[in-house]
Amino acid sequence: MGIVDWFLELHPVMQALFATLFTWFMTALGAAGVFMARELNRKTLDWMLGFAAGVMIAASFWSLLAPAIEMSEGKSIPAWVPAVTGFLMGAALLRLVDRLLPHLHVGIDKESAGQEELEGVKSSWRRTTLLIVAITLHNFPEGLAVGVAFGAVAAGFESATIAGAVALAIGIGIQNIPEGTAVSMPLRREKISRLKSFWYGQLSGTVEPIAGVLGAGLVIIAQPILPYALAFAAGAMIFVVVEELVPESHIGGNSHAATWGAIIGFAVMMTLDVALG
Repeated sequence: MGIVDWFLELHPVMQALFATLFTWFMTALGAAGVFMARELNRKTLDWMLGFAAGVMIAASFWSLLAPAIEMSEGKSIPAWVPAVTGFLMGAALLRLVDRLLPHLHVGIDKESAGQEELEGVKSSWRRTTLLIVAITLHNFPEGLAVGVAFGAVAAGFESATIAGAVALAIGIGIQNIPEGTAVSMPLRREKISRLKSFWYGQLSGTVEPIAGVLGAGLVIIAQPILPYALAFAAGAMIFVVVEELVPESHIGGNSHAATWGAIIGFAVMMTLDVALG
């Protein structure tokens, strides 16, 4: 039996688990960049953050919102209601967490650190912890999105395909590489050892398998909420893009590089979803 056949025979929750373990591995791969370079060029980092934003924007529509709308057609309520409701709820929850959980924006360097204020409630946490919390906050909706996508396949909706769920996992995994780098490199600049910088960088991605399993299990148990869950994940990801990734990719003065990174990231994710989904 080939690995593809083996994967297809797994329970959807297990498929979500292995898919999000892959996305975690890609985060670790990005964090491993700390072993290969002493510094990451700011322009390169901004391009990578832009790329991650582009992937997340494309995934939010092609893999989440569009299927949510399609699943809602022919129901007793307008097809746009679940998508809009879930989208706003996802963004609102991330905003609430953003206000309460102490964190720093991702990708800031020493020059900008003095101008950057702590977000969330006041805390005496170390800067290292605050950076890790920030990227972990990013990764939860990504893991949730992958899990919900595999749960949608199990629910038997025609618009949800295993190829589409796999495409989403691949896209999220690709954009996790720069996110892992965006954690480990700033930690290294804080005079933390390479090994510890890598460890904390990959640790930020461990929340994705947890979110993936929760998302898949939830929509399998309660299928009527599936369109809302898909849109919820999309709203949470778009909040991260607009609140964190786009501003951070422009703060270093490399707006053109960041913009092209976002365009290329969007094109890559759109290609994956359309070609595989």
